[in-house]
Amino acid sequence: MKKVLKNNLILMIFLLAFVQTHAQEFSIGPKIGISQGNISVNGTDFTKGNEKLGYHAGLFARLGGNRIYIQPEVLYTNTGGEFQNSQGNNTVTYTASFDRIDIPLMGGFKIARVFRVQAGPVATFIIDSEFSSGNAPGSFDPDYNSTTLGYQAGIGLDIANMILDFKYEGALGKHAESIAGFATDQRQNQLMLSLGIRLF
Repeated sequence: MKKVLKNNLILMIFLLAFVQTHAQEFSIGPKIGISQGNISVNGTDFTKGNEKLGYHAGLFARLGGNRIYIQPEVLYTNTGGEFQNSQGNNTVTYTASFDRIDIPLMGGFKIARVFRVQAGPVATFIIDSEFSSGNAPGSFDPDYNSTTLGYQAGIGLDIANMILDFKYEGALGKHAESIAGFATDQRQNQLMLSLGIRLF
């Protein structure tokens, strides 16, 4: 985890330094938002369950020119979801919740003055998780990976000193490989709506 974090921070610092030397725009500020998260699963008799409403808050920076920019962010994120496992006539519902530090590095292209399209990688560090199986006997504690990589893509609007982002986040790696002895590929996905305020 420390090695991945170090590599991502080095990459971010390098890109920030490179773009800033050629930048016509630099802005920074707080960012907050809500999300609708789910857990996709692949495995015998597993299906996706209900989605979970979450939130995120942190800081963003914007560096770039009139058309192309990069937007690194550091966000505290709460998200999760449900998935189900059919065992004969019995269906077990599992609920997971994650507290994470997310570091997206978005690259974007401006269309006109207010509209943007953007995409980029995101490094995720799970700092806490809760897992329950309300209608199953016993207690199961999955061994979640503490660090995963994913991607984000979406659109944005710039209105005065506000930035509005609507993004989809998908996972490039597994969060866990099994639960309760059943092999499964669990991945976290989100739809995210965010508001940022450019302080300068």
